[in-house]
Amino acid sequence: MQTNSLRFRLGAAVAAVLVLAILSAVIWRLYRGDGSLLREVSVGATQISPNADGQEDITLIQYQLSRSAVVSIYFEDDAGTRYTFRNERLRGAGPYEVYFSGVVDGYRLPSDTLEGEIIARLLPDGRYTWTIAAVDINGTAEQQTGQLTIADASTELPELRGFALDKESFTPNRDGIDDRVLIQYQLQKEAAVRVFLELPEGGEIPIGETERDVPAGMPGRHYYDYEGGVDNGQTPPPDGQYVVTAVAEDAEGQKIQVSQPLTIALGGVPRADIFAPPSGDTFAVSGTAVALCNTLSFTLTVENYGTTPIRTTGPAPGTVYDSDWNYNTLGWHTESGAWRVAIGYENELGNYPFRWAVGDESTLEEIDGHLYLMPGQRALITGGIRMVGPLGERNPQPVWAGLIHEDVEVSQFNNRVDPKAILLDMPDEENIRPCESREIEMRE
Repeated sequence: MQTNSLRFRLGAAVAAVLVLAILSAVIWRLYRGDGSLLREVSVGATQISPNADGQEDITLIQYQLSRSAVVSIYFEDDAGTRYTFRNERLRGAGPYEVYFSGVVDGYRLPSDTLEGEIIARLLPDGRYTWTIAAVDINGTAEQQTGQLTIADASTELPELRGFALDKESFTPNRDGIDDRVLIQYQLQKEAAVRVFLELPEGGEIPIGETERDVPAGMPGRHYYDYEGGVDNGQTPPPDGQYVVTAVAEDAEGQKIQVSQPLTIALGGVPRADIFAPPSGDTFAVSGTAVALCNTLSFTLTVENYGTTPIRTTGPAPGTVYDSDWNYNTLGWHTESGAWRVAIGYENELGNYPFRWAVGDESTLEEIDGHLYLMPGQRALITGGIRMVGPLGERNPQPVWAGLIHEDVEVSQFNNRVDPKAILLDMPDEENIRPCESREIEMRE
């Protein structure tokens, strides 16, 4: 009898221990999980039609990690070709979700002939096996799979055909020579397009589109005009090797990227002025009264205080004009981007009719057949005007110096510099004689 009682008590104790163990296991599982790495995996819709029509374009992928792991999500077609959606992304413990629109990392088909790099591309119509794979720090790997069907996908790519720059190297310094680079391409499909200059440190400088008959983002030919920001007074990127890149992204999320190399040289905002000496005149003249047929001579100094060379053109310092000539008379017509010293006066028929180069061959440096005053240099400029008649209606006549950046600007501090009242000493009318004629030295 005692033996049966003992056995009963022992059995009850064992049963209680088993119940406690089971309850503990249930509580542990509820609280800490079952020890698996990858949990609660689900993919919402099993069929999507990624064509940006707003109907069944996406599906929601969800999963949980019990601890940190590297996660990959990919798709395989019936032929076993793998397409990557997420590749080895480090994730901490917790729940995750991501929408999938049919777009995977870029890939090429054997029939593809398009230019550039495919960054992201839609899966073509078909049945796929999806896989979510996770590997923790100890090398424990788990994965789950399922099926997804792609139907009615809009797989036309936003191609950028004929992406080209009109030159491989340019000099953004407003000297009128290779100051700009023209960028163009033919967009095949409506898409958002970014064009930018890649910087060596990883940043980028956006390049704005030139408005034409084809609106931005629409199929057709598009143009971009890049001048390094100099037209807005900005300092261009440092001289060196760069890459110009265009990225097109369509409504489905497909991305195409094309690139071309570009060299920047002699870049910078040109800065020069007529130097004001500590004492004496900035615009020094030979006298404030000049007899008819005599020459009014001048001296001034030009300084390039910027970081880029400034281009100049003739006539050379020392040239003497007749007062009824101008720079066109000598064959030295306006050249866009060139700098020239000039003399102007009140009521002149043309702006600054008398012009000279900002230095001679001993001061200037030749670059690609053009003459430049280099950064930090000064040049002494001389010249003259033989007074063969009055300068306009006034006498004395206000006369001043200027420094012209042709077809660009005459800056405020380089305009009407150090005016002088010049008296032309005219004889009585009955004693006026024509000045001796002289040959015009035309530009060679």
